[in-house]
This record gives sequence, C-alpha cells and structure tokens, in this order.
Amino acid sequence: MLQELFTPSVQHALEIVGIFVFAISGALLAVRKNFDVFGMAVLAEVTALGGGLLRDLIIGAVPPAAFTDLGYFVTPLVATALVFFLHPHVERIQVAVNVFDAAGLGLFCVTGTTKAYEYGLGLTSSATLGLATAVGGGVLRDVLANEVPSLLRWDRDLYAVPAIVGATMVVVCIRFEALNPFTSGLAVVTAFVLRLLAMRFHWRAPRAWNRRSEMSE
Repeated sequence: MLQELFTPSVQHALEIVGIFVFAISGALLAVRKNFDVFGMAVLAEVTALGGGLLRDLIIGAVPPAAFTDLGYFVTPLVATALVFFLHPHVERIQVAVNVFDAAGLGLFCVTGTTKAYEYGLGLTSSATLGLATAVGGGVLRDVLANEVPSLLRWDRDLYAVPAIVGATMVVVCIRFEALNPFTSGLAVVTAFVLRLLAMRFHWRAPRAWNRRSEMSE
C-alpha cells in the first residue's frame, strides 16, 4: 500500500528529511543539557528513529528499517555534526526547524498508520501506532534527557493532537476504501497545518475540569 501512495524514491527521501529534522531537535536538546558529542548523537538517533523502531518491533517488521537502511542511521549523525559545530546558527533558525519538524510529524503519522495496517493491524491499532511513530522518538528523547515529555506537559503547544487527527484521517479513508495519494497527502497537510497553527496561536489541551490543585506549575 505504501508503494501505491508514493514511489520508493520519494518515500525514502521524505523519510530521510523527517529523520533529519527530528534528529536536529534531539541534538539541540542535548546542547541545552550540556551533553557531550556522544550524548548528542544518542539523543539525535533516539529522537529520529525511536518512533519507527517501536512501530516496526510491534508489527513484526524485523529487522527494523532503522537497522537495514544505512541512510536512516547515518542521517542523525550528520544532524549531530551540524549541531555540534553550528548550534548557535541552528538555534537562530529554530522557527524553520519547528516548521520542518511539523512536516515530519504529519508525514510519520500517516506512513506509520499505513504501514501498521499493511501488516495486519486493525484500524484503531493502526492509528495508535501512527501516533507512536510520529511522537515516540520525542518521548524517548525527553525521558533520556530527564525531562517531563513535552507530550504530557500542559504548557506546551498541541503536538499529539495533530498527529491523532492525521492518523484518524488515514484510517477513515482506509475504512471507506478512499486511501490514495491525494487523501494521504491531505492527511499529512492537515496534521502539518494543525501543528503550525498550534505553535502560532499557542493552542493547548485543557486540563482537568474545575481544577483546584495548588501544586506549582
């Protein structure tokens, strides 16, 4: 099914771009945490490949693509080298990095969902793994950096919700036999635009109704 949506070369190129921008975010966090170059490489690899690795292990696509395609493994190392030498300049283009990160989020939630369904999972499970593909690396990155995962923080702009919307659009299209390059691209764009809007207008998920906690925020 993936091959029907994109040619193999286009699919591979899009995934490499997504891996690269996710790796940049991991390496930048390592710089802020004052990690050495090895720590930077670890966070870059985990951020870029963690979600896809988790998905492939769950669906039984072994060995995972992260270990069979050298480009997947090397790309985060290239991102690490870039951040190692040029991190002040990379920090200055953080807005651009965030835009590409949003594009990666949209792409991975769609391809993750499609691949999970292709391996025999049901619609709900496929959408769940699509979400895990898109955000799993970021969660692992934050845990390794001893941070509360951004995914769980109320004071961060919506991140998981755009991925959920994109993955849901995919499974709805599968259910009605309407998944094609146009509808899959629409799901990618929808998740991408929702993430951009969330960053622009600081949309956040609501906390508990009538919350009375006095705990520090």
